[in-house]
Amino acid sequence: MRQRIATGLAAGLLFAAAAVLGGWVYNALLMLMAVIGFYEYVQLNGMKLGHPLVPVGYAGLAAIVFPWEQTGLSDFPVHEAVWPLAAALLAVTVLTRNKATLDGASLLLMGVVYIGAGFSAMIDVRDAEPNGLFWTALAFGCIWASDTGAYFTGRWFGRTKLWPAISPNKTVEGAVGGVLAALAVAVVFALAAPDWLSVGRAVAIGLAASVAGQMGDLIQSAYKRLRGVKDTGKLLPGHGGVLDRCDSWLIVFPLLVLTGLIPPS
Repeated sequence: MRQRIATGLAAGLLFAAAAVLGGWVYNALLMLMAVIGFYEYVQLNGMKLGHPLVPVGYAGLAAIVFPWEQTGLSDFPVHEAVWPLAAALLAVTVLTRNKATLDGASLLLMGVVYIGAGFSAMIDVRDAEPNGLFWTALAFGCIWASDTGAYFTGRWFGRTKLWPAISPNKTVEGAVGGVLAALAVAVVFALAAPDWLSVGRAVAIGLAASVAGQMGDLIQSAYKRLRGVKDTGKLLPGHGGVLDRCDSWLIVFPLLVLTGLIPPS
């Protein structure tokens, strides 16, 4: 437990400092996390880095996550990257005479979109002018409040299992506590900056962040259970890998951007 707390505090402070600094510091950290997360995904699916599909997957990930606008080039949105990536992966299956399988290509395509879209949305929100740090802090604040609220509410009052086949420790009471905690944090942000955020919009953001975040957690839990592993990686002692720590983020940020609840850059 001590190792888990120490690792969490150190990683949290590093991430918070990068978020405050913004720019290339924050973006470089997220790009690195995306690369590590994709590596974990590849390993989780039993592929090696030398597999012919993997370099194509990394190229697609880079095209989606890299902040092209900061270099003066046009952005490369996810929807514009999906078809070329799918075509390239399918071409590899042909060129390797199906040694690289269609199933493998499909898995990597899903992984690139899942991981790439999530980290790309995080970069876009932080780069939004002039209040990128505010929107970033709001989204993460709601996510972390939901996680904390769900944990303690479930621990103190949890009785009804939420989805025992996937995550036996989660409860309905904990899920409700997570939603209420996220709503409280979102409303505080609205009261602190009424010119930027209305209470109604804050409630929508808090609700979306909590529900989507908890779904993201369940998605990762289900996938790990399917693959028979406890953690996706060992990067953070006591916490697992990047995908273990970012499972909520990867669902929440794209949802908030796509719905327009939080403005992208």
